[in-house]
Amino acid sequence: MTPRTLISASVSRLALSLLLLLASAGAGAQGFFKYQQDSIPLFRGFAVSFDLVGLAQLQLSDYGQYEAALRLNLHDQYFPTFELGYGRANHEDDEVTGISYKTHAPYFRIGADVNIMKKKHTGNRVFIGFRYAFTSYKVDVSRQPFPDPVWKWDTSFGVSGESCHQHWAELLFGIDAKVAGPLHLGWSARYRTRLAHDDGIIGKTWYVPGYGTQDSSALGATFNVTIDI
Repeated sequence: MTPRTLISASVSRLALSLLLLLASAGAGAQGFFKYQQDSIPLFRGFAVSFDLVGLAQLQLSDYGQYEAALRLNLHDQYFPTFELGYGRANHEDDEVTGISYKTHAPYFRIGADVNIMKKKHTGNRVFIGFRYAFTSYKVDVSRQPFPDPVWKWDTSFGVSGESCHQHWAELLFGIDAKVAGPLHLGWSARYRTRLAHDDGIIGKTWYVPGYGTQDSSALGATFNVTIDI
């Protein structure tokens, strides 16, 4: 048998072995995924949640929001989410500028979370996610009469019902822990970035419903009470 014949035979045996190995692995993987699909259904229900951070802001400061969310559970791993809220601000006579600012409007966010825990079906979740958000709102801005220190003329001004809107995106990381039965408690940390906005003739609105104050950090947080249904 020539060396070429030996090499050809060896290559043929190796190729046949690889084909048998791939076929065996494919059959095993198919059986595994079939078992997973049969034992754990795709649709695992949905949940409603309420954020407590916005409520605390309303009590402790001059702005904040009411916010609730509806979340679908797909295989305990993927969670499409819709968040709806109502933000308001009543910022009277700013210490630096003397400007008063008022607004109130609804907003929404839509996106999804992914459970990154290895054991996904325990009821406890560690997740990463994203949101697209939008709000359309009107603002009232005014400044009390204040004479110019040099020319002595009145520098007061006012804008009422100025239409504004904003699109933004959020990246988030969070934890959701099962407490008892359908009750979960959890939190999320979020990084926000504006995609597009229109502040009308004001130049820069002080507060945007659902987004927060414009001069604050791009970081935000929620603390959620969640009920699985």
